[in-house]
Amino acid sequence: MSEYMPEGISAFLKKRLSEHTVQTIKYKYGTVIKTGDGVARISGLPETKYGELLRFENGTYGMVLDLEENRLGAVILDTGDTVSEGDTVIGTGRVAEVPVGNELLGRVVDPIGRPLDARPLIANEYSALEQPAPKIIERRPVDTPLKTGILAIDSMIPIGMGQRELIIGDRQTGKTSIAIDTILNQKDSDVICIYCAIGQKASTVSSVIDTLKSKGALEYTTVVVSTASDSPAMQYLSPFSATSIAEHFMKNGKNVLVIYDDLSKHAVAYRTMSLLLHRPPGREAYPGDIFYLHSRLLERSACLSKDLGGGTLTALPIIETMGGNISAYVPTNVISITDGQIYLENELFNSGIRPAINTGLSVSRVGRAAQSNSMKKVSGTLRIELSKFREMAVFARFGSDVDVTTAKMLKRGAVLTELFKQEKSKPYSNFEETALLLAYKTGVFEDIELKNLKKFCSLMLEYVKTDSSAAASKINTSGNMDESDERALVSSILEFKESYNE
Repeated sequence: MSEYMPEGISAFLKKRLSEHTVQTIKYKYGTVIKTGDGVARISGLPETKYGELLRFENGTYGMVLDLEENRLGAVILDTGDTVSEGDTVIGTGRVAEVPVGNELLGRVVDPIGRPLDARPLIANEYSALEQPAPKIIERRPVDTPLKTGILAIDSMIPIGMGQRELIIGDRQTGKTSIAIDTILNQKDSDVICIYCAIGQKASTVSSVIDTLKSKGALEYTTVVVSTASDSPAMQYLSPFSATSIAEHFMKNGKNVLVIYDDLSKHAVAYRTMSLLLHRPPGREAYPGDIFYLHSRLLERSACLSKDLGGGTLTALPIIETMGGNISAYVPTNVISITDGQIYLENELFNSGIRPAINTGLSVSRVGRAAQSNSMKKVSGTLRIELSKFREMAVFARFGSDVDVTTAKMLKRGAVLTELFKQEKSKPYSNFEETALLLAYKTGVFEDIELKNLKKFCSLMLEYVKTDSSAAASKINTSGNMDESDERALVSSILEFKESYNE
């Protein structure tokens, strides 16, 4: 991204607005009465609407975010441009919008649609950043799984297409890694992905883009970027821009996945703008409508009815906590809006359990309705077994003697914990997840040393993919596994076990 410096925001918006032929509209001029810190107070313009783009005397653009009886407040979109007191300003009659359509796939853009990847972007359609969420009558229940390729999530915290599942945890606990792995796992599916970076360092965003490009995932992904050096207004707009791009695909019957990385920084950007606009601060200095900010964004994720094309928009918002405190203001707000959360714990991450998912605090409110048939058959008691193991492991640390039943439970729990450890950027297919959990269910791993478990699993998967290719194809394609498939798969696993030498 550093190799290419796009044209200024004002120049870009001026070019966009000049492309439209509109009827003659009589505008009254307004006057800037106060300016500073990227915010302008304007008198006049009584007919201006919320979110409208304003053009200042020097060609700079701003956006209306505060409507009062005798004046309005606008944020200036360009960080480098200045607006002076006494400048005249007119309304454009248009709200902020972003290009949408297939032309966006494989591209990196900013929140108003300027390309950041040194290639021209010619779009045929544009969509307003703020759109009403689909009504309840326009939705249908979430019932189709969105495969993340992460064994612990697909088996215990399943995500469905059209669901909103929060990824929450402290910094450096693997939140973005889970989101990127989910994008990588959509390679052979029909899911379109949108990755929205909010207030991230440019180097971090470049690293994510390089990962997507090297894994062949950028061709079905759009990256919307507002870096930490962008104005708070641009950071505020970026998730709405990403959602509008995604909604266009959803309304055309496509399945879309949106990653918001992360909404904590989005809330901070909104707080910054609100305080500069002199809105009354509330808890933690956030404005009173911070809940509405994220609810109107996330409510746009939906599973549309078949009459409207049956498209889906799945949201994976990310929230960063401080010291594992999930009861802070913004985390509790977003938890209450979403359909469940994946909680990543610092202690688990530092102890080598990655992804560091705390299964006790993680939940999917859609649950098993969004699981494939094959996964339902092999994952039924995993969460209970894992919670019992972690409870018993605390007592086992003291070195006291345990009975045979407890020792067996501890062994199975240790195997399951090791099984859930997964390398970054290496998602499992549906068949691989089913085979691993079926092998665990039948007790194949019980006499395998933990240090050799990963090697055993890798060799076993290679063998069963070849030996049970028909079942593999069926499970990967339809997600169904009947009794004959299960018998064939168990037989194949046991055959490999007999021939395996540590």
